[in-house]
Amino acid sequence: MGIIATIFIGLIVGLVARLLHSGKDELGLIMTALLGIAGSVLASYGGQFLGIYQAGEVAGFVGAVVGAVLILFVVGRLRK
Repeated sequence: MGIIATIFIGLIVGLVARLLHSGKDELGLIMTALLGIAGSVLASYGGQFLGIYQAGEVAGFVGAVVGAVLILFVVGRLRK
């Protein structure tokens, strides 16, 4: 996957994660994309390590959203 596609999917994942996570998140467009990319990386390595799914499966997108929400939760707790 190219870098542009990675950024685009990361942005989509970040936006979905921000919609699902309650509370005020003061993130711009670039930070939202980075959040989605970080969630994707976290979910990809975690899910593949645990044997939940393989690379390229649709479950990876769901896992990426869950990973991004988890990152939002941790960052929110650290800010308090």
